[in-house]
Amino acid sequence: MMHVLAAASSTQQGDLLSRIFVFERYGELVQLLQNSILAGAVLGIIGGFVGVFVMMRDHAFAVHGISEMSFAGAALALLLGYDVVTGSMVGSIVSALLIGILGVKKHDSNSVIGALMPFGLGLGILFLSLYQGRSANKFSLLTGQIVSVDADQLGNMIGGAIVIITILVLVWRPLSFASLDPEVAHAKGVPMRTLSLVFMVVLGIAVALSVQVVGSLLVLALLITPAAAAMQVTASPLRTLLLSVLFAEAAIVGGILLALAGSLPISPYVTSVSFFIYIVCRVIGAIMRRHSASGRSVAEDTDAHHHPAHL
Repeated sequence: MMHVLAAASSTQQGDLLSRIFVFERYGELVQLLQNSILAGAVLGIIGGFVGVFVMMRDHAFAVHGISEMSFAGAALALLLGYDVVTGSMVGSIVSALLIGILGVKKHDSNSVIGALMPFGLGLGILFLSLYQGRSANKFSLLTGQIVSVDADQLGNMIGGAIVIITILVLVWRPLSFASLDPEVAHAKGVPMRTLSLVFMVVLGIAVALSVQVVGSLLVLALLITPAAAAMQVTASPLRTLLLSVLFAEAAIVGGILLALAGSLPISPYVTSVSFFIYIVCRVIGAIMRRHSASGRSVAEDTDAHHHPAHL
């Protein structure tokens, strides 16, 4: 009996591993889905750029709220037989504008987002419940999937990335000022509401593009975690941006390449890689701060020894 149970357990473990990692005909899959990999690389650039401002402006909650409305828009489009990407984009931008218009102050913003999140999720669940098509289509809206991205879709994604990065570059300095010190920026005449609306629209577009790959529930792994990890190891704005893009690329492209080896959705791989990078950066950041603090202590002790206080 024990041998039978052990054999059954071994078979189950083998089946589980075969679903996670199977590298048979891996090269053919990579070649077949090269547009999807390129699309992931484009999303990594978007996530790296946008994520820096998401963290600076403390908008992690907003990303989640927009993703729920993006899910609702995509689910409605799926139900009505329209383009899911367009539905996702409309839901994202509408919710982003609502947050930007109604929530100028932080406590107002959180209230608006808190109201939108369950509303968007409820609508999405309603639309998916009414949808009678393939269940895989429902599941992919939440958790993402590797799809064969054609040249037109890849071109649209590249165009979206160019628009996002161009807008962020144009408003980089005032947006950074408004994000880091909003009270002083307001006193200096910086157009806070306009900048907020512009950034929220950019964030809405970024969320809609990201949802196509990682799903609406796990978009945080692409638009928040890489930038949060970068901020653990550097305070330099330029290095933060570069590391954020690098970490986002590692998470999305690495997640896609790992997902190609199994039969699971892409999102567990992307989120796992992203979280691993964050944990490593947390450890490195803690070590760096400890060494920095000990170095200051030694310098202060040395200074006190050579320059004793006069009594």
